Amino acid sequence: MHLVDMQVVADLPTPADEAVKPKRLDAFLSQKLRFWSLVAMLMLVYVHAYNLHPRYLHAASAVEEPLTIGSYLQYFLANGLFRFRIPILFAISGYLFAFHDSGTPHKVRVQRRVRTLLMPYLIWSFIGLAGTWAMEQFPATRQLVQAAALSSFGPENPFVSGYTPGQLLLRWLLVPVPFQLWFLMSLLVYNLAYPWLRTAVDRAPAVYFVVAGLLWLLGIDIQPFIGGTGLLFFALGVWLRRRDIDVLRPPRWFPVVPMAVLWLVVLLVKSYLAFHFQSPPFLPMLLLHKAAEALGIGVMWFGSDAVVRVAMSQRWFALVAGFSFMIYVLHVPLVNYATEWALRTWPGQNLLVFLLLPLLIAGLAVLLGAVMRKLVPGVYGLLTGGRGM
Repeated sequence: MHLVDMQVVADLPTPADEAVKPKRLDAFLSQKLRFWSLVAMLMLVYVHAYNLHPRYLHAASAVEEPLTIGSYLQYFLANGLFRFRIPILFAISGYLFAFHDSGTPHKVRVQRRVRTLLMPYLIWSFIGLAGTWAMEQFPATRQLVQAAALSSFGPENPFVSGYTPGQLLLRWLLVPVPFQLWFLMSLLVYNLAYPWLRTAVDRAPAVYFVVAGLLWLLGIDIQPFIGGTGLLFFALGVWLRRRDIDVLRPPRWFPVVPMAVLWLVVLLVKSYLAFHFQSPPFLPMLLLHKAAEALGIGVMWFGSDAVVRVAMSQRWFALVAGFSFMIYVLHVPLVNYATEWALRTWPGQNLLVFLLLPLLIAGLAVLLGAVMRKLVPGVYGLLTGGRGM
């Protein structure tokens, strides 16, 4: 199993049930889902390896550094080209949820998700806390922790070793040091809510997608694990499967080449504004950001067939794709601390660090996963929720 296989279904008969009889996943579609499960993880690492100031990226982020080819390219990739990675993963997950809607009782599916989603979340959140605490015990690595500024309690309380018991519990359960883990908990929430989401997209799709679309467009999160992005794109995947829509062929209203040109123009304009204004106008930046997400999903999904076929025919690529979950869980906070170390060791080499470090981190995750799967398969299965076994 891979990250995109984290699905749960329930038995709630609807008029659309006849359209979702169990069948085998199309061979090329299966390859495409595996391809994007890996590539989206690599994009995730690159976004989190962004090393310009300010480090935290959002729709209207500015850049407080001089405009150079390197700084422009970093922003263009990390806060532009790669930003569709989370929406496409939600859409894939929703599609697979609905595809495997085989009538298994919802309670049984939820119980399985405890092993595949909740347990890895708790384990890797603890590993992130413990690893950060260990780094704080040595002056050199303690400085890296402080410079990475991953504390949820501000610069006045930057160290795990200074947390109160209540703060430790909060960081373990709700605000993990490996902050990318929110996606696991978000999937778990949508797993639990799947019967209701399925009913909504079957019986009132227009109402549902208008509301979810507005939440996504405005960047509104209902709570830390429920937000517009997940509600919209997870449900979109469910709707596509429930309607048995061919997801391998672009619709007539989405000509790939013109849309790709439009996507690049949007990204170029957004990146220019980030450098041109000290405080870029929020609404135009937000709209450009969301347009880039939506266009990116369509262009990359429908325009990547040739690349997918070549990549998935390579044995090494297929092997690496089996460890996409390890890349996901391992890269934060490792990439953040490693970035601080690399920039201190090679000052001024921001672009080189940005381009190479994510590949090194991903390679380390794959290597560690391969060794653990061979030598301690039980531990590896526990850490990954049984994926890749």
